[in-house]
Amino acid sequence: MRVLPADCTTMAQVRQGVDALDRQLVALLAERQGYMDAAARIKQDRGAVRDEARIEDVVSKVKAAAREAGLSEEIAEPVWRTLIERCIAYEFTVWDAIRAEA
Repeated sequence: MRVLPADCTTMAQVRQGVDALDRQLVALLAERQGYMDAAARIKQDRGAVRDEARIEDVVSKVKAAAREAGLSEEIAEPVWRTLIERCIAYEFTVWDAIRAEA
């Protein structure tokens, strides 16, 4: 059982909490990746993989959610922009692989 950040009194507790959250984040990112697989399968036009308007919409929503949750936008925005770029690159790879099989 992890100790809440405000209740941590040792670095071991801090590290245990961070490690537990990292495992949860990995599981959530794996689920997000599944949506990239679905998008690659659904999008018929390779040019639709990168959607600038959607990128800015996602970042805007993330920044709002970060403010609500007490997460610094200076952490949230660059993390999500990197995540989005890596997901786009992944989606291109999957999109190409699906069409190569056909």
